Amino acid sequence: MTDTPVIEIRNLYKSYGALDVLKGVDLVAPRGHVVSLIGSSGSGKSTLLRCANLLENSQSGDVLFEGEAVQWAGSGHDRHPSDRAQLIRIRTNLSMVFQQFNLWSHLTILQNVMEAPVTVLKRDAGAVEEKARAYLDKVGIGDKCDVWPAELSGGQQQRAAIARALCMEPRALLFDEPTSALDPELEQEVIRVIKSLAEEGRTMIIVTHDMGLARDVSDHVIFLHQGLIEEEGAPDALFGAPKRTRLQQFLSAVSD
Repeated sequence: MTDTPVIEIRNLYKSYGALDVLKGVDLVAPRGHVVSLIGSSGSGKSTLLRCANLLENSQSGDVLFEGEAVQWAGSGHDRHPSDRAQLIRIRTNLSMVFQQFNLWSHLTILQNVMEAPVTVLKRDAGAVEEKARAYLDKVGIGDKCDVWPAELSGGQQQRAAIARALCMEPRALLFDEPTSALDPELEQEVIRVIKSLAEEGRTMIIVTHDMGLARDVSDHVIFLHQGLIEEEGAPDALFGAPKRTRLQQFLSAVSD
């Protein structure tokens, strides 16, 4: 069904040993919407994103992909996905873009973008190459296909990482602080690409420290504080008239 959210998280709890990181968090990412997660370092933003992509196992709560609930085995800190085929299918439909670009240094940019669709999805190399070149054009580095990652700037490497994520043709893109490792000039290159993807109507969840990006591209913004959702809503309301004191303090601090 088209109105079924791509990703839905219900009452999620996650801890590392005795440290509670997420304390009953809900998140809904409808198809074609952009959800941004903001909050101080240690608030649980990146952990929530990694739980959505099943890179981290949560101790309780539900994770649904297009209405299909992840099947779990075990309990507490031993809980883990029980259906490996389901796990792989969900992960291959959720492409993650990390703070550090994680490009293979021994592969050219084109080879980096092609690697997963060819080796993981077993797609035809010729068809994948055509799409990979198109996605590199889309992010503005189509002329860098044959160079090595070390020859690119940080902003170009991150744009290559976005092209790599797009080449998997996922149902949703997950961004974990995609601009925080970049200086301001290179950051703008990446922000332009993310804004263009939002305008295309792609489903995205973005963890970001950039309040301008969150305000400009989001349909819904979630402010996390100490593992709980302190406030959430449309960006105009959240940034224009924050209700909770903690959010007011956070926005004041990041704007200083």
